[in-house]
Amino acid sequence: MKQVETFLPLDWPLPPGVRAAFTTRLGGVSRAPWDSFNLGAHVGDAPEHVAANRARLRELLALPDEPGWLDQVHGAEVADLDRVPPASPITADASVTGATGRACLIMVADCLPVLFAARDGGRIGAAHAGWRGLAAGVLGNTVKAMGVPASEVTAWLGPAILQPNFEVGADVREAFIPGDAGAAGCFVPNARGRWQADLVGLARRQLQALGVTDVHGGRWCTFADARRFFSHRRDGRGGRMAALVWRDSP
Repeated sequence: MKQVETFLPLDWPLPPGVRAAFTTRLGGVSRAPWDSFNLGAHVGDAPEHVAANRARLRELLALPDEPGWLDQVHGAEVADLDRVPPASPITADASVTGATGRACLIMVADCLPVLFAARDGGRIGAAHAGWRGLAAGVLGNTVKAMGVPASEVTAWLGPAILQPNFEVGADVREAFIPGDAGAAGCFVPNARGRWQADLVGLARRQLQALGVTDVHGGRWCTFADARRFFSHRRDGRGGRMAALVWRDSP
């Protein structure tokens, strides 16, 4: 198994002392339908396989501490990892830290992962931005929790289900329009009387409104690339990938 197959090449110019990674579904030990690098402990995979994959993640990235694994609930709560001991259970959909060696980590299988870093490398964060989290303000909460001016933050949008494959009902569209009339442009009607939603476009609009203008990524579709990515919408039952960012020097 080659490391190059296990991680997606990132198009994100990282600040000094900051590292980041996004796992593909390749290079692990899990069996179908979680094959093979499943990192989610909540999707029905054998616990020993998940543990082996998580150990492999730490080994390949040379992480000194256990990442900040979150119990994600599609909300907008942000955990400060500086206040939480490693391996402690955390219910949140985003995390931030200024510590060295502690990774902010988000698991996804269609929702949009957003990684953050201060330009000086001093603070980092990660957010789980499905449509519910976006509508609830998880990106704004994460930037605020970083404690860095938005103009000094750089962000990366990871693989997610893109607009051609993300059909939603009117309730999803209506969750965004009251707070941002321009968000209507991120929804295209389809022949079934429903809408094709642009998660990446919605995230970019919110980041722009926050003042985060240095934004990268947002071009990979989890649904369309079954070889590299898990997709809950496509497969129903399957694994989870991880987006993570950490500081490897003070």
